[in-house]
Amino acid sequence: MKFRWMAVALVFFAAAAVRAQDVDIPYQKFVLDNGLTVIVHEDHKAPIVAVNTWYHVGSKNEKPGKTGFAHLFEHLMFGGSEHSKDRYIDAMERIGATDLNGTTNSDRTNYFENVPTSALDMTLWLESDRMGHLLGSFDEKTLTLQRGVVQNEKRQGENQPYGVTRQLITQNTYPAGHPYSWTTIGDMADLDAASMNDVKEWFRTYYGPANVVLVLAGDIDLKTAKEKVQKYYGDIPSGPPVNHQSVWIAKMSGTHRQTVQDRVPQARIYKIWNMPQYGSPEADYLDLVSDVLSSGKSSRFYKRLVYDDQIATDANAFVSPAEIGGQFRVQATARPGQDLRQVEKELDEELARFLKDGPTEDELARVKAQFEANFIRGIERIGGFGGKSDRLAQGQVFVGNPEAYKVQLKRVHDVTAEDLKAAANKWLSDGVYILEVTPFPDFKAEANGADRSKMPTPGAPPELKLPKLQRSTLSNGLKVILAERHEVPLVNFTLAFDAGYAADQLALAGTSSMTMALLNGGTKTMNALQISDRQELLGAQISAGSNLDLSTVHLSSLKSKLDDSLALYADVVLNPAFPQSDFDRQQKQTLAGIKREENSPVAAALRVMPGLLYGNDHAYGNPLTGSGTSATVGKMTREDLVKFHDAWFEPNNATLVIVGDTTLSEVTPKLEKLFSAWKSGNVPKKTVKAVNLPAKSTVYLIDKPGAQQSVIVAGVVAPPEGNPKEIAIEAMNDGLGGNFGARLNMNLREDKHWSYGASMRLWDARGQRPYLAVAPVQTDKTKESLIEMNKEFHDVVGSRPLSQEELEKVQANETLSLPGSRETQNAVGGSILDLVQFGLPDDYYETYAGKVRALKTSDLADAAHLVVHPDQLTWVIVGDRAKIEAGVKELNLGELKYLGPDGKPLAN
Repeated sequence: MKFRWMAVALVFFAAAAVRAQDVDIPYQKFVLDNGLTVIVHEDHKAPIVAVNTWYHVGSKNEKPGKTGFAHLFEHLMFGGSEHSKDRYIDAMERIGATDLNGTTNSDRTNYFENVPTSALDMTLWLESDRMGHLLGSFDEKTLTLQRGVVQNEKRQGENQPYGVTRQLITQNTYPAGHPYSWTTIGDMADLDAASMNDVKEWFRTYYGPANVVLVLAGDIDLKTAKEKVQKYYGDIPSGPPVNHQSVWIAKMSGTHRQTVQDRVPQARIYKIWNMPQYGSPEADYLDLVSDVLSSGKSSRFYKRLVYDDQIATDANAFVSPAEIGGQFRVQATARPGQDLRQVEKELDEELARFLKDGPTEDELARVKAQFEANFIRGIERIGGFGGKSDRLAQGQVFVGNPEAYKVQLKRVHDVTAEDLKAAANKWLSDGVYILEVTPFPDFKAEANGADRSKMPTPGAPPELKLPKLQRSTLSNGLKVILAERHEVPLVNFTLAFDAGYAADQLALAGTSSMTMALLNGGTKTMNALQISDRQELLGAQISAGSNLDLSTVHLSSLKSKLDDSLALYADVVLNPAFPQSDFDRQQKQTLAGIKREENSPVAAALRVMPGLLYGNDHAYGNPLTGSGTSATVGKMTREDLVKFHDAWFEPNNATLVIVGDTTLSEVTPKLEKLFSAWKSGNVPKKTVKAVNLPAKSTVYLIDKPGAQQSVIVAGVVAPPEGNPKEIAIEAMNDGLGGNFGARLNMNLREDKHWSYGASMRLWDARGQRPYLAVAPVQTDKTKESLIEMNKEFHDVVGSRPLSQEELEKVQANETLSLPGSRETQNAVGGSILDLVQFGLPDDYYETYAGKVRALKTSDLADAAHLVVHPDQLTWVIVGDRAKIEAGVKELNLGELKYLGPDGKPLAN
């Protein structure tokens, strides 16, 4: 039987791999006279265009003593330009941009956004203005501000568990002077020393159009692209020739061992080998090797260390193939109380076994299938990481070929077990610098360009395109909602049960999450490893989880394997076995995860906040992470999971949401065949009681000695999501704390640079829901940050309600971002689940924009009074008590109490 199953797997992969060779992202390319390379891809499924700009400069272009410049400059580029003084994100939010960000790594800096087609001129005007007209907007204030923001980002990263490893790994895996021997975020002293002249010289050297690739993907054609790009970019000077580093792999020899201590609940080991660069055959082979070792439950590391021996809570291998060299990384986290030396011993044994024997044919088929499926899912999107514009830009910048992905797909298709074994032995068993100077083309800039005296205004906003919802009910009472999307051969299914964390009021806290985590742990006919192998060979993805109100089981299936994928999905939903051994392992991992949450500042606050807002006996009173407590999970049994499944998994308690390449007539018979024997039953009743606001504010302090930041969380309960003033409440929150340009973030990040980011969120819930402000701030500004937060809360309900200008900005962002926010099947499915969870009408999102546009400042003021209660807040502060306690006491925001990381009260 084993041989027959392997043969079936190989036959499937042969068919799948052939399809991978047919993948094509059509494009056309042209180069302006000033050297700007432009790639155009047409995709008219939505009225949006992805604008993806790649500057061929990263941290490897820096020098020792002047590190962090590339990343600092990424932030400076968002601060405005000579002809547009406003922050770039403010302008983008006004036009409804989505997938909006900028990132820097060792090799490139990119800026990307999806914008409505009607706003493309404005976007290109802004992007070209900060490419060609930036330096005049710089001043010392801007440099100081963004330097502070970057330094807080650095502090925030280093304040996380295991954050200390970033610097140590980078410095100790490359020789001094190697372009990858410093981190992208840079050294704190180097950032302090960065001068205005340094920054300007960096821009002049690397940000000219001859060092740039611009990709326009989406609702655009070549003729339009040429006209607009020539208009906005053609008059920008090319910039000087840029020296680009050749391949420098820096292969290491021998063993270098180092030990460091950190405030973490579990020991962890990292192993790193230097390996070939992006685009090389061996980099792709080693990528597949890492998947054999750690991708999926039957992978060698996971099965041995996590599943069988249970000495680790995770064991991973992955590659980081950069432009001039890459790294192969292995890391594993020891289970609490487990000897880290044993973890390392088993990692070494599994790697040695692979080096000796190579992968099995079944393993090879599995990782090939997963590679193809992941690629296809990525290119459903025009923008963002892994989207079409990203793939085209990456290939052009790093290997001079936008179709580099085809080379990679063919290479994966043709690879043999011996190829993987040979690559692993060459690079995982135990440097020349070349500089080439070539003539620089005679680039020239146009004499005339775009009018820089006036920014183009967006045209009429496009209408939201949503597929029509089709509904039916199966013979057993299961409700089905379908939204057809036929652009890519994928079908997504989400089965939503009315359960969620709130159902834990009838069980032990954490039961919902544990049940969903183990749902694919085994059925009556398959164990967890067989389920994992099966879905990977099908190119399918099955996952399960919960939020406050719903428990969901999700399937993403390739259209070509729909029948087999649905059969596996139904088996997982209807016949979970919850094996005792899997339960024992998951229980240990969950307990370890709870300890990690208690050690992570933001998670620690989210764990304790619900009990403080609602009371521990409330349906919403358990930790907001859904993981439960050490006490409840510790005494949980597999029978508790069986009871949860039996109680809540009923067809009359569920809705099946389907989005993708199918029709009701096609899919309904398949569903009837698989689910008709599943009969409706009696379902327990959840009770979500109303709670009153406290009479006054209270402050809770959780001590985290040595913390570089304090995490401040302010919470209050807000009305249920389905209330008649919900649209005004959401708009008010976007202006106060929900968007990047909202008051709270502008105050603590942009104006004071005490934080990398501060935000406010209305948690999704059917009942009264948590309304939380979260602000990680530098320790020495804890008191001052509390003052500013308290001031913002009082101002919005008092002397400074949200203005007409702020309302218009929110209205533009909320309405114009709608078309781009529903690009993927997952996004469409998520919006349908909102209709299900909150009982909203089918046309809710079609009418949403009109209701937002009708809002008045008085509506926002009313909403603020409804949900912002500055004198009835629950404050939770996680930080170094010895450094912040005195300042917190001085403010007298409310009675000061003390909690342990587990949320239990402590004596003063």
